Amino acid sequence: MSHKTAEEIVLSNSHEHHHNSMTSTTRVGFICVQNAGRSQMATAFAERERTDRGLEETVEILTGGTDPADNVHDIVVEIMREEGFNLAERTPRAVTTEELSSCDVIATMGCSTLDLGDENERVDIRDWALDDPDGVEKPEAVRIRDEIAANVAALFDEIEAAR
Repeated sequence: MSHKTAEEIVLSNSHEHHHNSMTSTTRVGFICVQNAGRSQMATAFAERERTDRGLEETVEILTGGTDPADNVHDIVVEIMREEGFNLAERTPRAVTTEELSSCDVIATMGCSTLDLGDENERVDIRDWALDDPDGVEKPEAVRIRDEIAANVAALFDEIEAAR
């Protein structure tokens, strides 16, 4: 299976949907098992990147888990508050295969063996192989948070370059 960049995905999808690359929508998913830590952080950073880059009309963000927890991990709420995010009110949610299949790019957090089957090979699935912040000391959780922020920024650089 060939690995396409987000730019290649955006460009190919814009042709599939008969739009030019300036008006097409890119759907990005941040997925893990519990949707209570890494994917919630990635979603928060992605929402900020989307706003900061003026991409609200062209980038859709999906988050979810294959077996969602009851709430966002306390350590995640704490370390994201330091970055100006309030994740205390967010609720982990289940994600469906249909939702996943509608994405252009999916970033899994290192806890998934996501396989959408051959019929969905247009979906660019990336495993970011991140450690789980739940149950680690705060400095390690902060390192994971910062790695997620850098990954999200790099992904948005690719998406923006394709526009």
